[in-house]
Amino acid sequence: MKSIIKTIVLCAGISSLALQSCTNKAIEDKNTKYVMVIHGGAGTIEKQHMTEVKEKAYVAALTEALQTGHKLLQEGKSALDAVQAAVNVLEDSPLFNAGKGAVFTNEGKNELDASIMDGQTLKAGAVAGVTNIKNPINAARAVMEQSEHVMMVGRGAELFAAAHGCDTVPPSYFFTQERWDQLQRTIQKESNGRNAYHEPDPRQQQIYGLTAKDAKFGTVGAVALDQQGNLVAATSTGGMTNKRYGRVGDSPILGAGTYCNNNTAGISCTGWGEYFIRATAASRVSALMELKNLSVSDAAKQVIEEIERLGGDGGIIALDKNGNVAMEFNTSGMYRGTVDENGKISVHIYK
Repeated sequence: MKSIIKTIVLCAGISSLALQSCTNKAIEDKNTKYVMVIHGGAGTIEKQHMTEVKEKAYVAALTEALQTGHKLLQEGKSALDAVQAAVNVLEDSPLFNAGKGAVFTNEGKNELDASIMDGQTLKAGAVAGVTNIKNPINAARAVMEQSEHVMMVGRGAELFAAAHGCDTVPPSYFFTQERWDQLQRTIQKESNGRNAYHEPDPRQQQIYGLTAKDAKFGTVGAVALDQQGNLVAATSTGGMTNKRYGRVGDSPILGAGTYCNNNTAGISCTGWGEYFIRATAASRVSALMELKNLSVSDAAKQVIEEIERLGGDGGIIALDKNGNVAMEFNTSGMYRGTVDENGKISVHIYK
């Protein structure tokens, strides 16, 4: 077992990508206590369609997020601080569909959503449809801690966040050429009478190693367990490419995209949001653990299977109160990683 773990530990030389072929079984060592798990979206992520440069960039970004969160946990800071800091790293990277890398709506805008939940108190905060908040997860935390509400949307959420110290940026901050080109391709396919989200040829999609099917993926999330035994979960997203009519997915909806309870686990989801909402995916993982005494891994696996039967796809990360981790998905890949209590980092991309 020690030799298996050694092969997946990310040390100083993160340029070595052999670790990404490791399986979930290898990382779910029952003798290891994990203190953080993160994801950067699930989808049709296949090695043959990923460039080496892009692959290294993803490994570096996920590693930085884990290192940032672990450092705070090691210093005795709260899980709340750790997940916020880790998600900030991912929000600031154009690689992920959150913050800087958010996808465009049909109107050519970026609308961002986020949520965060404290497993000790069951307090939570969320924002949806914000357009000028640099780090939406910070706004979600502000709603949780500095208001009597759980969710704020649109202009009201922006005004509240700005008034409570969250950094604002002009909408142009979120522009990336890759995401803009992704929108144009999607619109063109629709005008040609083709389904925008199910292009079977991955060569038609140049962005981030994903196929056009994954216009709805890229959400980021983190769950942490601190030295006090408290869990916190957080999720942030740019939503779905080409979305219309003020559509909101599962990420800012407590119980669907995010849920956390110290008695069970912290959960963050990514994927086709409509199905995760219908399945109340995140809270269902917790309920299966509480009411059926399932392990965190078995509960997450069951929920993903239920979503697949509904017709949806995506992934779930979860961390239980004992430091056991789950990273389940029904796509060909999910950007994901863990760090244990000793600071050993593992990053994975493919199935």
